This record gives sequence, C-alpha cells and structure tokens, in this order.
Amino acid sequence: MSRALKLCLAVLLLSPAAIVSAQFTPSKDSLSDLYPGKAYSPYADRSFPDRVFWGDTHLHTGLSMDAGLFGARLGLDEAYRFARGEQVTASSGQPAKLGRPLDWLVIADHSDGMGFFTDLASGAPNILEYEQGRRWYEGLQKGGEASVEAALDLITTFSQGKINKDMIAEYSPGGRTYESIWMKVVDAAERYNEPGAFTAFIGFEWTSLVNGNNLHRNVIFRDNGDKAGMVVPYTTQAPVGSTDPLDLYAYLENYEAKTGGSVQALAHNGNLSNGIMFPVDAQYTGRKIDRNYVEKRARWEPMYEVTQIKGDGETHPFLSPDDAFADYETWDAGNLDLSEAKTDNMLQYEYARQALLNGLLLEKRLGTNPYKFGLVGSTDSHTALSAVEEENFFGKATNAEPSPTRMGHPFSKTENGAFEGYELVASGYTGVWAQENTRTAIWDAMARKEIYATTGPRMTVRFFGGWDYVPEDLNSRAPAFRGYEKGVPMGGDLRPRDTESAPTFMVYALRDVIGANLDRIQIVKGWLDAKGKTHEKVYDVAWSSGREPDANGVLPPVGNTVDIAAANWTNTIGASELGTVWTDPDFDPEQSAFYYARVLEIPTPRWVVYDAFRYGVEIPEGAETIHQERAYTSPIWYTP
Repeated sequence: MSRALKLCLAVLLLSPAAIVSAQFTPSKDSLSDLYPGKAYSPYADRSFPDRVFWGDTHLHTGLSMDAGLFGARLGLDEAYRFARGEQVTASSGQPAKLGRPLDWLVIADHSDGMGFFTDLASGAPNILEYEQGRRWYEGLQKGGEASVEAALDLITTFSQGKINKDMIAEYSPGGRTYESIWMKVVDAAERYNEPGAFTAFIGFEWTSLVNGNNLHRNVIFRDNGDKAGMVVPYTTQAPVGSTDPLDLYAYLENYEAKTGGSVQALAHNGNLSNGIMFPVDAQYTGRKIDRNYVEKRARWEPMYEVTQIKGDGETHPFLSPDDAFADYETWDAGNLDLSEAKTDNMLQYEYARQALLNGLLLEKRLGTNPYKFGLVGSTDSHTALSAVEEENFFGKATNAEPSPTRMGHPFSKTENGAFEGYELVASGYTGVWAQENTRTAIWDAMARKEIYATTGPRMTVRFFGGWDYVPEDLNSRAPAFRGYEKGVPMGGDLRPRDTESAPTFMVYALRDVIGANLDRIQIVKGWLDAKGKTHEKVYDVAWSSGREPDANGVLPPVGNTVDIAAANWTNTIGASELGTVWTDPDFDPEQSAFYYARVLEIPTPRWVVYDAFRYGVEIPEGAETIHQERAYTSPIWYTP
C-alpha cells in the first residue's frame, strides 16, 4: 500500500456529510470487526489493486501531420524520455522537464498520414509534385505564422475530405512508407517499455473527421510488438479506411481474431463533434441506432476522454443549469476546424454526463448501454510533451509553447468563432488502480474501468458502491478491504437486492502531495424515471471544516487564497483529505441510475497567471485566471 493511501485511510467522519480530525476509538467488542485481514499481515495474499499509476492516453509527436506543420520536431524517443522524467529540449528550443515522471504513456499519433510530415519537411518530390504539398511546404519553409497557417489549412483540407488521395496514398495502409513508420512506432514502444518501472503502450489515434466534426478514437493494444506489429493502424481514407466508428469496431474485432490479442478504444472528448459523438436516434450517416450499434460500442469503447487541452467534457451549463461547477474550461464555439458554429441543440450529444444519461435510455430501448464508459484525462498535446502542470504548461502545439505572446494569439479563428490562446486547458492525466506497472495490469484496469480522470493534479481517489457500508468501514484505516469485500469499485455494477434499502457509497480523496488542498467531494447521480425521462443531481457529501450548508442545502464557497500578482496560493484553507460513507436519499429501486464522484480542489491560478508573472505581460481581457481543478471517477451503475 502506498504512503499516500495509508495517509488517506486515517479519515474519520461523525456524519455522512462532514469530516473531522478526531481519531475514532473503537470499543473492545468492535475491534475484531474492524480488522478484515485473512492473515496477521494485511498485505499478505491481497489480490485487489492497491496502487495508482499515472499516465497520458493521448500524446502526439512530430509523426502526426498537424503536429509537424505546427512546428513539432520531437519524435518518439523524446516523448518517452520526457514522460519518464528526463529533461529534453522542446521544439521551440526551451529546456523542458516534468515535475514528476509519469508511470505510463500512450503515444497516439494520427492514423492518417503518419510520417507524411517528415517527407514534406524534406521536400520529397512525391509530395511537391502536388499543389497541396507545394503550398504546405512553402508555408513550412517560411516558418512562424506561415507555418501555422499551413497547418490549419492542412487540418481543414483533411477534415473536409479534400486531401489529394494520390499524394496521401504512400502514407496510408498499403504504402511501404506507412508500414515502415508504424514499425518504428512499435519498436520504440518495445524499447521503452520496462515492466514494473514504466509502461509504453502501442497505440494510435483513428482520425475520423466528418466535415470538421471530431469523431477521433484512440486505440490501445494490450499486446507486445509481436502481435501489434502484425497490423497497421486503421485509417479514414477510402477505399481502405472509413470515418464510420462501426468500421473501426470491425477492425478491432478482426485484429483480435487474427492475432489472438486484445485491443480497446476510447472516444476523444466530444465537445468539438458538433452533436455527433453520442448519437441517440441515428448516426451521422443516417443509419438508425440499433442493437448492433449499441452492442459494438459497448464492447469496444470502455473509456471516454472527459478532459484534455481542448476543453473539459464533463458537462455544460446549458445541460446542467443547477450545477454550480458545470461551466469549467468550456469550449463551445464550434467544431474542430470552426467550419460550423455550435448551437445549443448539439450539446446533449457531446458531454459525458448527458451521454451517461442517454445511455440509460438506450439500454431501456435496446437492452445494452453503449455509453457505459470509464473516465480518463489526456493531454492531446501535439508537442511530444505530456506537460500539463499549470506552472509547466507547454501548450497544445509548438506555436503555443511558452512565450510572452501565446495568451493573446488565437489558437484557431474563423468567421464562425474563435478558440482563444488563453482558452487552452492545462489538462489532463489518468489515474489507474492496478497491482503493478505493466501493460497487462494497466490495460485490464482500463477495461474494467477502475480509472479516473484529473485535470492535472495527482490526487488519490477511491470510490466504492454497495449496500452495507458504514462509517466504521472508512475509519478502519483499511477501507479498501471493506470496499472490495462489501461492494464494487469505480467502473462496477451494483446488483439489485430484495430489500428496499438504498445503496451506500464509500468515497475518499487525498490531495496531491505537492498540490492544493481539497474543497469538497461531490457525488453526481443520474437516473431514468418510470416515464422514460432522465434526471441528474449533484450532492455535496464531504467538505473541509468551517462550513455548513444553508437552508437551501447550498454549501458556501471554500474561500480563495490566490495571489495573482505573485502567481501563488496557500493551503491555509481546505482539507488535505476528505471522505465519507453516503447513502442515496432519493433512491428508487425501480429506476436505473449511475453515480460518480467529483473531487474539487481549492482555487488555484491557471497557467496564464504564471505566464504573466514570468514574462511581465498583461493577461488578456476575458481570460480566466483562477479555477478549481478536479478529479472525475468512473461511474458505478445500478440496473433494476
């Protein structure tokens, strides 16, 4: 058991909704019940996951077309070295190093055109003979804004399906260049994978764009190179590839049948999909959502990317007007290339919480919940650097790496809207509960959804659901034993029971050891009533001392210690750890439901504050300077 987890187990509660600092003193009669071990040593013969391993499910190197055109010059080796804690030189020429190493990494370069940029940059004749290739090459040679404009033009050309198919053929399945690049990806993951110390997954990003609407999926192999090297990534360009997720699922199924291996996918956060990421009635193709669709999606996509550099995807204030914390790092101007502006009717098909609700509807209708996913956080950085600490943020792309001007320069802008430079989000990472740092252990935890997302901080969070948890289970200093013995962890399913009693949930969190204190723990519930209508509610279940809910049940803010001028804050408010055993007061055994925990830190500075402090520049008007970073656990589901 980690030192952080041991500290977390000291939590004591006097009521289901508040935390205190006094130590629980058990009676003599209860001592034997408080010790759940099967042997004297509680660590002997223990089989449940007892460690959190931190990583990034979504990182790009210079092998991705857009990353290269944005100026990325770092490759696979630099990405792995940086993730392991080594210092590298960023593409912008600056030294870069993580505050703490990661435990695992998925390099997910774009499936389409992998390696194209390398030849474009060198002026390969097979690219320059085409007008598109010459145009992008000239922009690249000019550098600066011309290179950025070339990158945006490439993204738009690709997303609108107008990239020259003859030019891209060599960088697609069937091309010798493409196959050799993929083998380099596989070989690099094999070289850097060190079981027990650092896990390098083999993966790629299936780059589906439908008229600029983002349907990307990241594919992660459980296997080593001997199996993953038997295939090449699935792409989107006809006749070999497709933008339809059902065709990706067929590729995944064929891979397992061909190799005997295992593979899974996760959906890119949907806030740039313009309403097509989580369909309810029909796919973008017009094909009706049927039993085949829900079963395939449930089978192949156990995870969803709830937060990353291009916005947070938990919920939207339009969808959750009663949630005071819903408007967090919201990107809602339009789709990926801003070729279409966002409208309110699109939002319900883009965000995690609404998808979880719509999943209950589809399960009622078709027998399977396609949106029964665990939650992960990723960077989606295109710099080869998984650097999302607020004080160490290296941006989305090389043109957004640290500089005095990056806050004030739009990341993307069209007549339909803009994604401002200051709106980039220093997010996120994924915590995985596993027994060891290996491909199989971490991949299996992903598959069973015992994972949680954070916007960057590495807070330790446990979440269990059952029917018989009591405060003493948490106060025993070994709650994980009781958690697994009496219920299920995050990502699990609560089975119905004969009695009318409500389910209980045991949740606790320990702040990041070098991060901010905690404000509160909330449990988010969604359910489907007898009339087929969905509902949601957010419950404050544990919070730092000195506050009580008002007559309307509203908990006062925790306070604010941020000093903008000094780019600093203090841990003089909040709590280092929080936890509770909570019983659903509104439970109806006839209604299907889900529950997940959201853990909020006290207010801290956003990355723009650090930029302003270090460069001596003004923060643009409209930029958010203070936020409350958070963690989202995977849900626990109840089905009657």
